[in-house]
Amino acid sequence: MRSTEPGVFESSDYYLYTPSTQAVKTFFYPVCTGYFRYAPGYCLKRNSYDSFLIMYIKKGCCTVKLDSQTYTAGAGQIVVLDCYKPHSYYTNTGWETLWLHFDGPVAREYFQMITADTGPVLNLKDDYKFDKYLSKIYQLFRENASIKEALVSQYITNVLTALLVSRESHAGGTVQSEVIEETTAYMSEHMTEPLTLEQLAARASLSPYYFTRLFKKETGFTPHEYLIAIRINAAKFLLKNVPATSIKEVCFRTGFSNESSFCTTFKKWVGSTPSEYRQSS
Repeated sequence: MRSTEPGVFESSDYYLYTPSTQAVKTFFYPVCTGYFRYAPGYCLKRNSYDSFLIMYIKKGCCTVKLDSQTYTAGAGQIVVLDCYKPHSYYTNTGWETLWLHFDGPVAREYFQMITADTGPVLNLKDDYKFDKYLSKIYQLFRENASIKEALVSQYITNVLTALLVSRESHAGGTVQSEVIEETTAYMSEHMTEPLTLEQLAARASLSPYYFTRLFKKETGFTPHEYLIAIRINAAKFLLKNVPATSIKEVCFRTGFSNESSFCTTFKKWVGSTPSEYRQSS
């Protein structure tokens, strides 16, 4: 479809999509996508447009306003917006952008992770995969191709993953992420041992307070919660896949100190006792 919006050149095009009910419940899905060429002086203000927006600036420069904050994005940069909230963007010089409005059950979680440290304007050191899959989505609609929702969802996931990896490699982020990745790997390998916060923090060369804060930020768990989660997942595997293993043996093979504590913790996390979980389909 050709745009008739004031300030958008006629050579611009866009495509709307109505997802199936299954896609809305299960997948990332496109709402609309396009390639726009904006004239100097273009301005858009919206209270809301129920979706999230990715704009890949190809040429020129645009300014984005969110609440009381102003951000500028130029060629090669990416703008990611929560369009459920009031927002505006404009240009004094004109700009070209490949864009995608999308949504999905975990779209907000991805958006929050991607923009947590950088704000809405991002830089990619290597934009190959990001550009490849964002362009694939646009080309599917431009060529009037058959839309396979699971495949388009995968393309959107690839786009978001490229942005998320960029966020994690933002200044200082890589070292912190590597520290936590090494710690979680160590915890998985040594889950039967009585690991303490002090031990784990010392391995990471961090104070227990800062280590806990960083661990929570990177994983969503405290170190103790993560250790319990590892042990519970290991117990679930043994209960379902090694039926000859007794509950008591599962308890000790997954690092719990006694059977009573194991059963109580398992029910709290899983919602059923180990025996009930083993017997469930």
